[in-house]
Amino acid sequence: MFKDIANMRDIYKENEELKIALAHYTRDKVKYNLMEEENKNLEEKLHFTNAQKERNNYTYHITQVVSVNSDTVNRSLVIDLGERDGIKVGQSVISSEGLVGVISHVSNFTSTVKLITTMDAKDPNSNGISATALDNHKVFGIIESYDEVSKTLQMTQIKEDDPIKVGDTIVSAGDPSKYPQGLIIGEVTKVQVSPFGKTKTATIKPAAEFQDWKLLFVVSQPEVPQ
Repeated sequence: MFKDIANMRDIYKENEELKIALAHYTRDKVKYNLMEEENKNLEEKLHFTNAQKERNNYTYHITQVVSVNSDTVNRSLVIDLGERDGIKVGQSVISSEGLVGVISHVSNFTSTVKLITTMDAKDPNSNGISATALDNHKVFGIIESYDEVSKTLQMTQIKEDDPIKVGDTIVSAGDPSKYPQGLIIGEVTKVQVSPFGKTKTATIKPAAEFQDWKLLFVVSQPEVPQ
């Protein structure tokens, strides 16, 4: 009988040790899966930046989002790069999908990004983005507002004979002070002729997802010698 009790104790102890080992294995497996997912995510981002480098002579600073301000009037986010990392006000910020916003404030260790979803044509402090089509540079207009209801950008000042069409990928046309050339903005979903028939307005679905922020890139243009 005592031998049976001793055996039961040994079995119980062994069972507890197996439970602990299983818990450690599960923890390590979860950690491994998370690391594997993060590595895959990083590889996708790096492939994106390499593809961009083939088209443009830009430098991409990979960064993580520290906090998000979801206020409808002042949508912004804070990233973990700042002045010590060479970040400057006016630099564009992108995701692997497309344009996210522009650096509006820089401190030593962090920076604030003003999202393009804050664009408002009625706001004198809101700057438009000169834009064109990825495959047809005859297309030209200004993206100057965001519609909160439809979650789309509005591209205006498009000439009547402009060949813009639904399905076009819209990119930045190039602005020395803020938005460099070739940054993907979104896709044309609708084109309308103005009431007077002299210009067109295009509705653009943003390429970037403005939620579940993970890794972003700050775009740095080469400095032009004075």
